[in-house]
Amino acid sequence: MGEIKHKSVGSLQKGNYVILDGAACIVTDLKVSRPGKHGHAKVNLTAVGMIDSKKRNTVMPGHDNIEVPVIDKKNAQVLSISGSTANVMEMESYETFDVVIPTELQDQIKEGVTIVYWTVLNDKIVKQVKSE
Repeated sequence: MGEIKHKSVGSLQKGNYVILDGAACIVTDLKVSRPGKHGHAKVNLTAVGMIDSKKRNTVMPGHDNIEVPVIDKKNAQVLSISGSTANVMEMESYETFDVVIPTELQDQIKEGVTIVYWTVLNDKIVKQVKSE
């Protein structure tokens, strides 16, 4: 599994990345309830999976820690395309591997272009086309 850090739930903001149910997610909504007489503030956190786009929800005390993925951003060159999969070569290690082409980038990804991809947990996600 990829690298993981811990962060206080109370310090999270919309757009942060967290790990819920073993999946890397983007925080879409945060609601903090006021602490009761003897209690702690509770955080109601909603996040959407980066890979599966599934909505996940959790409620936890604001002082608890949550796992956050360490995101590794790298460049790769597209070697070949087969359907919605591109075979790419990482620009530093020259390692080749397949990545799924996101729907919104299908018309931009061609052989020879440089892409930016993120490694999150065990997944490689194409984020943008750097150059044509």
